Amino acid sequence: MVLSCQNITKAYGTKEILNAVNFHIEEKEKIAIVGINGAGKSTLLKIITGEEESDSGTVTLAKDVTIGYLAQHQEEYYKQTIYEELLSAKKNVIEMEEQLRKLEKDIETLSGEELQSALNLYSRLNHTFEMQDGYAFESQIIGVLKGLGFDEDDLNKPIAELSGGQKTRVSLGRLLLSRPDIILLDEPTNHLDLLSTSWLENYLKNYDGAVIIVSHDRYFLDRIVTKVVEIENTKGTIYHGNYSYYAKKREEVRLSQYKAYMNQQAEIKHQEEVISKLKQFNRETSIKRAESREKMLNKLERIDKPLEVRDDMHLSLTPDIESGNDVLTIENLSKSFSDTPLFSDLNMDIKRGERVALIGNNGTGKTTILKIINQLIPKDNGRVILGSQVHVGYYDQEHQVLHPDKTLFDELHDAYPDMTNTKVRNTLAAFLFTGDDVFKLIKDISGGERGRVSLAKLMLTGANFLILDEPTNHLDITSKEILENALISYTGTVLYVSHDRYFINRTATRILELSEQGITSYLGNYDDYLFEKEKQSAGSATENDIKESKETANKRDWKQAKEEQAKERKRLNDLKKTEQRIDELETMLGQLNEDMSLPENATNSAKLNEIALKQEEINKELEELYTTWESLSE
Repeated sequence: MVLSCQNITKAYGTKEILNAVNFHIEEKEKIAIVGINGAGKSTLLKIITGEEESDSGTVTLAKDVTIGYLAQHQEEYYKQTIYEELLSAKKNVIEMEEQLRKLEKDIETLSGEELQSALNLYSRLNHTFEMQDGYAFESQIIGVLKGLGFDEDDLNKPIAELSGGQKTRVSLGRLLLSRPDIILLDEPTNHLDLLSTSWLENYLKNYDGAVIIVSHDRYFLDRIVTKVVEIENTKGTIYHGNYSYYAKKREEVRLSQYKAYMNQQAEIKHQEEVISKLKQFNRETSIKRAESREKMLNKLERIDKPLEVRDDMHLSLTPDIESGNDVLTIENLSKSFSDTPLFSDLNMDIKRGERVALIGNNGTGKTTILKIINQLIPKDNGRVILGSQVHVGYYDQEHQVLHPDKTLFDELHDAYPDMTNTKVRNTLAAFLFTGDDVFKLIKDISGGERGRVSLAKLMLTGANFLILDEPTNHLDITSKEILENALISYTGTVLYVSHDRYFINRTATRILELSEQGITSYLGNYDDYLFEKEKQSAGSATENDIKESKETANKRDWKQAKEEQAKERKRLNDLKKTEQRIDELETMLGQLNEDMSLPENATNSAKLNEIALKQEEINKELEELYTTWESLSE
């Protein structure tokens, strides 16, 4: 065991954040700390590092154990280059190298006991130097630099000129290169693209120290951790497994707790009814029995009602009208900034009912494409065609569609002036804004809260084509799950950009990968995309064979994708027609039932016989239609 947290308790004023939280971590173990925003996850990390003090409880470290911590928000940097900052993580190795070089010079001039002493020191020092990968530290720096999305050309860039996200990546690189016994990471993937996140996953999986991660990136957690500590209602609960195991087990536990609660409530109600009845008899014996039962009931340890976290935020996405089959067509789209081409000759099309994830490295132009579709920035060349009856709803990752100086209430009321004050308040309450919260200014609320306001506005649009730019950024895991479920049940069309692979895995029916070569389409979710990429990378030995096989595979995949899409469109069309015919026949059947009971038909046997035959025909067709509908619905 390298770290133990025992009964960690922390409060700010009267608000308790952590209450008697217990867990420990073994050497080389990888664990996650999860919970909703504000649960106390970052506070717990700061208590472990000593940045904050707990009110009670102890943090115990094994002897000589070192800790490295990457905070969610970075302090301002000093005047160094990226390389100088990363090199500082190898200060002890550099000093050892300098000492070795000095010893090598000294050995040339020494003799006797002094020489032997210097040789012994050199041997010991050289062994330590090798153990700490001293001969490879420069290549390690380049490897970490590239893994985190920098080029060698970036080495001499001053850190002061970097963006906040780039500074965080430099901090992460310095931390990884320092190789502490325990790494603490607070939202490490927030500023990484998919390639860098994948690199970090592999690095941490193979890291020979312990790792504690706070992250909303569930796919990332799935690939790394073997234990999850959930912070909920100030308490800590341990689950042994990855994130998916934890999520499944958590639901089982909650369901079990809810059943126990409901059973106890039923028993309490039953006992109260019995007590009331006994008292009504108004006999000495019955009153004593009632009092005895009351005492037992008062001693009963009541089970608290489990939190229904999935019901916290109420998001329902429903299109006002159905769009045409062709929702979006893009032909030969090009865009440059300051004469620097971003992309050129891009082609893509999206059909009704698809949920399409647009992925690619940072800087390839994914957000730009969404903005061009929404006419927020102009295109240079090409055509963007929205189909018939397409009504767009846009979710912007920077929340620029929100007005910073408006209150939450005015933001919704001004956008939808026909809504009553009560409806505006009810809508905001569905997204966890109640009481005076609705009068806060947009600029004064957190990123996660702005995300919820944007989702509220999106829900009210009634759009049948949702365009979402990083919709899960700043959302806690529960809110992400609610959004995922809303999108899965949404009957319109979705195009989104996201780095959240778990989100993509759950919601996407197709993936478009944007690269320097253009856009490549992959049918299915993120796991299907990875499978196809692995198949492609395992191609033939020669370049020509690879090229030919790629071209053939692309043609085949394109053809197969088109066939699958056509098949799915036909299924949805047949399903719709079947439902319409069922409605028609049910209406006809209702009319025939009314005709059967009309007084003028009561004695007309020929008419009654005719109605009965029609009813029989309709019932027979309905039976066949219900069978067809069940088959099409599978």
